[in-house]
Amino acid sequence: MNENDSCLPWAASALFGALMGGATWSLTVWARAYCDAGYDAGGRLELNFLLPVIVVAGAAAGLASWSIGRRLAGGAWLPTLSVAAVTIGLAWWFFAARGTLADYPGDSGLCPASNIPPQWPNWIPA
Repeated sequence: MNENDSCLPWAASALFGALMGGATWSLTVWARAYCDAGYDAGGRLELNFLLPVIVVAGAAAGLASWSIGRRLAGGAWLPTLSVAAVTIGLAWWFFAARGTLADYPGDSGLCPASNIPPQWPNWIPA
């Protein structure tokens, strides 16, 4: 059995994507809870609904980017880098779009009006 027949890279890319999806969801819940923005009953219901969606989407993004990267460059590092770049990019986008609800009225006073927690690094835009 050679490397091309192995299912390990496919499973690893799906697992990495799913784990990134779960971590993204946790980061989004933390930001909303800390800033008290969108963390009311409706917001928590939305987040609970999005948990399986974001995990499956992360796994699908990992598989798709592995497949595309593998077709572009057979055994190079491109498939691995594409999985990392796509899943991290989607995680950043999801956190910026759903985790930091700008100008949401339920502010706890711990965050600025942008609802970006002060612990978030300034060099990463949200």
